Amino acid sequence: MTDPSPTTEVSIWRLTARGDSDQRRDVLAVEEPLEIRVEGRSIAVTMRTPGHDRELVAGFLLSEGVIQSARDVFEISTCPSATDGYVVDVILSEPERVDFNRLTRHVFTSSSCGMCGKASLEAALQSFPALEPATEAVISLTDLLALPDRLRENQAAFSTTGGIHASALFDFTGRLLMVREDVGRHNALDKILGACLLENKFPLDETILLLSGRVSFELMQKALAARIPIVAAVGAPSSLAVSFAQVSGQTLLGFIRDARCNLYAGGVRIRGTDGLPFLGGGLG
Repeated sequence: MTDPSPTTEVSIWRLTARGDSDQRRDVLAVEEPLEIRVEGRSIAVTMRTPGHDRELVAGFLLSEGVIQSARDVFEISTCPSATDGYVVDVILSEPERVDFNRLTRHVFTSSSCGMCGKASLEAALQSFPALEPATEAVISLTDLLALPDRLRENQAAFSTTGGIHASALFDFTGRLLMVREDVGRHNALDKILGACLLENKFPLDETILLLSGRVSFELMQKALAARIPIVAAVGAPSSLAVSFAQVSGQTLLGFIRDARCNLYAGGVRIRGTDGLPFLGGGLG
């Protein structure tokens, strides 16, 4: 089945302060519901940009702790729903291992931000243990600061709509490995994780994740599920994202643009212009 287009055109009026107006076509990012089912049971509905739906669902189930590898998945089927949107149903290799009651509660809680910060951190680290402490720099600051331009060059949907998020995966040399776009920041990352999981590329412990917007606790948790050690964002991190990185052992950088960035945690993985890792400021 061919994926539907991630963009659509609408007719608009362009207005100016001078009182001028003209009618033209505008390109928008598509946003449609996707229902996620496991063994025929509905567990979540997410609003997403169509495309890479199988990857999105696989990444979502990974970060929710339902699956750990491609071996846990027997089949992923996609079909149009009776209403607008699509349904993806996942058949597991060992469905008896899934506690559907716990899964439903956990998905509801994480989507509604019902847990306090401390409880969120503890619950996440029970499912996804912290990384081993970093001992050496793995990428130079110069190479790191070049990543946003490489991402921008590969944001096809953003180039035409200006209204879609992206997640990108790089290796430690700064080589682009994969880009996925979606109206939802979480969905774009789930598509990355799902693609790598289904292609048996886990763990991702020698990669860098770059996010086109801000970074939240949930995005850090998803990165940890895949064992991604370095997360960089064009936008700002939340306070809980920083706390999570400090506990999980991940490196976290924000506002990475215009040849500068803010380092919030895990500086030892970043090599400065003097060739030494960043260790000061309590960011070890």
